[in-house]
Amino acid sequence: MFSILPINRTFLLTVAGFAVLVGLIAFTEHRQTHRRCEGIDIRMDEVDGHRFLNRNDVMRTLTNDGADPLLGDHYANMNLKRLEKRLERNGLVKSCELFRDLKGTLIVDIKQQRPIARLVPDGDDDKSAFAGYYLTEEGRWFPLSMNYTARVVLLSGSYFSQRQSLTTEKYAPLLALLKQIEVDPFWKAQVAQVVVDKNREVTLIPQVGDCLIEIGQPVDLEMKFEKIKLFYKHILPLKGWDRYRKVSVQYRNQIVCE
Repeated sequence: MFSILPINRTFLLTVAGFAVLVGLIAFTEHRQTHRRCEGIDIRMDEVDGHRFLNRNDVMRTLTNDGADPLLGDHYANMNLKRLEKRLERNGLVKSCELFRDLKGTLIVDIKQQRPIARLVPDGDDDKSAFAGYYLTEEGRWFPLSMNYTARVVLLSGSYFSQRQSLTTEKYAPLLALLKQIEVDPFWKAQVAQVVVDKNREVTLIPQVGDCLIEIGQPVDLEMKFEKIKLFYKHILPLKGWDRYRKVSVQYRNQIVCE
């Protein structure tokens, strides 16, 4: 006859251990829920080694200019999702995540917007250092920062008179052009400004010289950029930087210099 005592003992020990574990988890959760915010740790990524935002900017937004101080508040009464949305209303914030650690510190993890171009005013519009907007690679505009100015290509022209969102497929070729300039060290060093007229015809203004480069519609970019390189490497050294006022690469198999 088999004894059931060892089985019962093992079963009882297992149940008891499980009950203790559940109790510890419940106790820890209760303790964490009733914790107060002991501090705020703001973590931000950087853009070219700099920040559009600083800690004071984030704190002002996070605490609603001090009306909602957070420090000392119970986490049970704190809506972290609401605080995340409050921060994301700041145009310089791309995304953020808020959570607390075991010591009661509120962690604020922020990803900043990353620009590929800067829209500058045309005509008689405000041309101060803080006029204009940045453009992200997704085609969204965001405001300039008083803390840091990103070194990106300038963007102008009547095409942007309404500052419409560029997030749809219609604007993908133009964004591809701007991204190619941003990521390629050669073109980033050569191109100072991109001008787009109302018909989406593109003209590049170089960093050096007065020669405007017309590329037409932002399509067939690989071929057009290759022709511009040929112009820089083989024509300008022979004719001189001041020989031409305009060069067009918008026509297939042609480089038209004037």
